[in-house]
Amino acid sequence: MPTREQVIDALRTVIDPELRRDIVELEMVRSIDLHENGVVDVMVSLTTPGCPIRSHFQTGVAHAVRDLDGVSGVNVSFDVLSDSEKQSLGRKLGRGTLPEGALAQVKNVVCIGSGKGGVGKSSVTANLAAALAAGGKLVGVLDADVWGYSQPRMFGLGAERPRVNAERKLVPLSGPDGIAVMSIGFFVEQDAAVVWRGPMLHKALQQFLEDVDWGQLDYLLIDLPPGTGDVSMTLAQLLPQAKFLIVTTPQPVAQKVARRSAEMARKLKLEIGGVIENMSGFVTPTGERYQIFGEGGGQLLAEELEVPLLGKVPLTMGLREQSDAGLPLVYADPDDPAAQALEHAARGLIALSPLELPVMQAPSPAAAPKPVGMSLPMA
Repeated sequence: MPTREQVIDALRTVIDPELRRDIVELEMVRSIDLHENGVVDVMVSLTTPGCPIRSHFQTGVAHAVRDLDGVSGVNVSFDVLSDSEKQSLGRKLGRGTLPEGALAQVKNVVCIGSGKGGVGKSSVTANLAAALAAGGKLVGVLDADVWGYSQPRMFGLGAERPRVNAERKLVPLSGPDGIAVMSIGFFVEQDAAVVWRGPMLHKALQQFLEDVDWGQLDYLLIDLPPGTGDVSMTLAQLLPQAKFLIVTTPQPVAQKVARRSAEMARKLKLEIGGVIENMSGFVTPTGERYQIFGEGGGQLLAEELEVPLLGKVPLTMGLREQSDAGLPLVYADPDDPAAQALEHAARGLIALSPLELPVMQAPSPAAAPKPVGMSLPMA
């Protein structure tokens, strides 16, 4: 029989194709058990339960260990890295992670992205937040679309600037139902363009997560910019435990572009929670429906990714009007077909979430806040 050290040396030939390091160096080998009959059991830890390259590790470990003298069989099993182990892996890879205690009272972090702009991702984010809050959940929204920030307008906010509390944390502005909202739009002149490069974006996003008093939340929804650029990669590095929702329109070309966002999420080890199809037909005020953008793209993408299609949101006059008016549609007209579809998607998101955690003790009341300027790197 080989020794445990020989098995470990053999496993150094199994390379993670995305991180380009072996599973021993990455500390993914959880356990090795040697049996007298020549069978070797190896347990490998993955970053997510639905890791898309799981079969690569299964085959690689089996072949590497089977080639050792005295081995009659190999059993490969898997578990999942804990949050602290993921953070340790991030540090090993030179990635930034949030310090212990940041977002400690936030139960679920959900990044909402799309492959391209113009698919209604921000209006979906605002209305998902409203639907969750209307159902009794504590909700926050982080507008991480630094160049195309729109959440202040979606919630009718913008004239007021965030303040700081006694702990020197920024206090988010409060939208309907107490939704906590934070956006770069609160710190720049109205309609001003934000021209930043990668390091400045990373610093701003880290401050929005680390230096904002989000308090106790059931859900923190993060409105990502379209595409697969610096912001998405930074958040994946800072929030390895986050789920990723993809917004697309029904047309096949949009579905194919959204697929790239899914690939980015999986390469960065973000768990893809589901797909929301927006603009799923146009519904007139009299109830007629027209498939302006085709149909089926959201379902195709969900099937390809093996995740649920959480909702098909039609384009209605009310959805557009309320986005401009500053009150999410699910509040303004809950009977609107788009509002009902978004409430259905919110229920699907709740179903994807972990079981309720014990309620944490609320922080002590803060002293009277005072005005503050954001210490972000302006350009």
